Amino acid sequence: MRILRPATKWGRVTVWLGILSLLLWTATLFGAKLGGWAAFTTLVFAFFGLILGFRFGFRPLVWRLRNRLIVTYLLIGVMPILLLLAMGGLTGYLFAGQFATYVATSDFSSELLHLQAANDALAAQLIPLENTGKLSEQIAGELTRASDERFPRRTVTVWRGDKGFVLSTGGGLLETRPEKLPRFITGDFSGFVVDQDELHLRAVKLQHIGDRVLSVISDIPITQELLQPTAARLGTVTLLPLGDSETSSHNQVYAGLVPPRSRWFDFVLRAGTLFDVVDWQTGKKQTGGIGVVTRPSMLYSTLFATLGDKFLIFRDILFAIAVVFGLIEIVALYIGIRLSSSMTGSVAELYRATVHVNKGDLSHRIQLKGRDQMAALGMSFNSMTGSLAKLIEEQKEKQRLENELSIAYEVQELLFPRQVTDLPSLQVHGVCVPARTVSGDYYDFIPLGSDRLVLAVGDISGKGISAALLMATVHAFVRAYSLEPEMALMPASLAYGSQEDPRMYYRGDGSTESQVAPAMLMTTLNYQLYRSTPAAKYATMFLGCYDAKARVLTYCNAGHLPPIILRANGEVFRLAVNGTVVGLFDGVSYDESTLVMQTGDIFVAYSDGVTEPENEFGEFGEERLVELIKEHRHKPLARITEIVAGAVADWIGTVEQPDDITIVLARCTSPSA
Repeated sequence: MRILRPATKWGRVTVWLGILSLLLWTATLFGAKLGGWAAFTTLVFAFFGLILGFRFGFRPLVWRLRNRLIVTYLLIGVMPILLLLAMGGLTGYLFAGQFATYVATSDFSSELLHLQAANDALAAQLIPLENTGKLSEQIAGELTRASDERFPRRTVTVWRGDKGFVLSTGGGLLETRPEKLPRFITGDFSGFVVDQDELHLRAVKLQHIGDRVLSVISDIPITQELLQPTAARLGTVTLLPLGDSETSSHNQVYAGLVPPRSRWFDFVLRAGTLFDVVDWQTGKKQTGGIGVVTRPSMLYSTLFATLGDKFLIFRDILFAIAVVFGLIEIVALYIGIRLSSSMTGSVAELYRATVHVNKGDLSHRIQLKGRDQMAALGMSFNSMTGSLAKLIEEQKEKQRLENELSIAYEVQELLFPRQVTDLPSLQVHGVCVPARTVSGDYYDFIPLGSDRLVLAVGDISGKGISAALLMATVHAFVRAYSLEPEMALMPASLAYGSQEDPRMYYRGDGSTESQVAPAMLMTTLNYQLYRSTPAAKYATMFLGCYDAKARVLTYCNAGHLPPIILRANGEVFRLAVNGTVVGLFDGVSYDESTLVMQTGDIFVAYSDGVTEPENEFGEFGEERLVELIKEHRHKPLARITEIVAGAVADWIGTVEQPDDITIVLARCTSPSA
């Protein structure tokens, strides 16, 4: 009676399902068409019965503590190990398959790269001959024969405009009429192609020579002979295109045989991968497949080919590591059970602490207990909350400094000339790209009436805020002394005592208009900077005064990189350096020089941030700067500075800009320009 009336709902449902199943099968015996329902009910009854039996059998099994520990060990210790072994076996199988396909694809890629290199080398030999009109089928055949040692079945097709010829493996001319180059080939090409239902390795090199195009095409058919070196290391290698299922089996190429088993676990391993194939006639991309059938012994031999038979030591090492890992797993299980109770308490304490932090309470601290890693974690959490509070304060301070730097940048931008009215015979433009937020480089254009202009270019020692402040000081001095030359006489005379140096003077009639003398201005600037800046601070400076009527540039260079003059006739030379840097030594005098400029001449002044940046190819260099300006000399000056700055940025790449970049250009024009 207890069986018919079980105490649990699961049991009652199981009993009623059994009775219903029995009734349905009985009705089926008397001709009722209920076989499907009877089978379904029986299946459900079996499922419920299995679960019920497991429940009744499992309870007595785990009633004793010993049995519970055994079950826990099986679930926690043995089951993960079995899963890890299964995962390791699957991973090893996948890795072996990927390694096999990698070896195959690497061999094919290497063969393709060698073919492309040989084709490019042949094209490099044919191009000069085509330029001089000396290219012929005989010469091309001899050059092909000389480069055909690695590719015994290679054919080369050469197109010279609309005329072409095909060279055989031996370098001789074939009677076969060359096919036209497909339209999708617009540049150099290399890869797998399908041509006339056959797989090929093909490389194309195009070279425009005048109004004609020289095309060199190297081709190697994919045959068993080509696959044999790879198959000798792996087993069986098969290549086939997968785009057209009807012709895939016809186009497939295979080579090699799988050797017999060397050990009981040396099973057959099958792997495959995909590669891109191009239809030579249409240019459409298709998918190709590489299939490899091999054995682990062959993969091991290939992987450890340099060790010979000694590679078996790696197998023993891996086995020893597996044993050690198994022991570690057992020890970890034991330690995990012992520490589980303490860990749960520590995790709960950490959770409560994170709730406080989430609410913004960074003053909460965990009460530390014990000296284990969980206690160290609690200590780290306490340290982290303290660091977070400190970091928030530092972030606020950093934000304040960034705001101040942003304001400093805006102020410094106002110091650079915004709009400059070009003189009747001179166009000027400059640009400065700071390495940091603010710059230590300096340039200025100071108009003096309608026919004179002061050009100033400088580089302050150092970078950052200190250099920017000194740059502002230099800017103020140069502006003041350029607009009021008489102001520069007193400091300059103090620098030389009572006896005035003949190189330090200003020109003018003394009553109407005075003219800036760059040497006098540089002497005064050195006097002021030496006394108003620290001993380690100095600047290189170029000052020039341009007279638009006479087209004469009077200049003084104090240690700055010599500006470059690009004459309209192509001559290039550098201006002289008239003295040392300003602000470093006291009592220094400077000379000045003059230069008569002609229509079309370009004056180029720059800082070391333009020519000294380096990458793996070396410095950007002055020569590259001159070539860029020569190439674009007829463009607007603003566009030329943009091109040069962009070229320097590309040369630097993704690394941090090492120094400020400053470029100043001036072009002498005709009065009507």
